[in-house]
Amino acid sequence: MRRYDDPVEVRKGGDGPEQFLWRGRLWKVRAVLAHWVETGPWWQGTTSEGVSGAPSALGADLLAERELWRVEAGRGLADAGADGGGVFDLSFDWSDGCWQLVGCED
Repeated sequence: MRRYDDPVEVRKGGDGPEQFLWRGRLWKVRAVLAHWVETGPWWQGTTSEGVSGAPSALGADLLAERELWRVEAGRGLADAGADGGGVFDLSFDWSDGCWQLVGCED
C-alpha cells in the first residue's frame, strides 16, 4: 500500500464514508472493509505536575484520536478493475476535524 498525507473532502453516510474527492476526482465507496480508531503515542507523552503534585495533562495524549476506514472505491458503477478502482485508507482526525487519504492500493 502506498502512503499519502493528502487532504480529502468526504461525504459520510450511515456506516462511514460514501464518497470522497481526491486530487479533483470523485470516488464512490463500494464497501467499507475495515474501521478502527488509533490514539496518539501516549507512551511518549509528557505530563507536568501542578501545584498539588497531580499531573495536569492527564490523558491528553489519548484525546489525539483519529478514526480510520479502509474502503473499496471506484470512479463509476462498473467493475473495480475497469474504472481504476482500488482500496483506500481514509482518516478523520478528531483534534482538527480534517479528513485525509493516508493510503492507497490500486
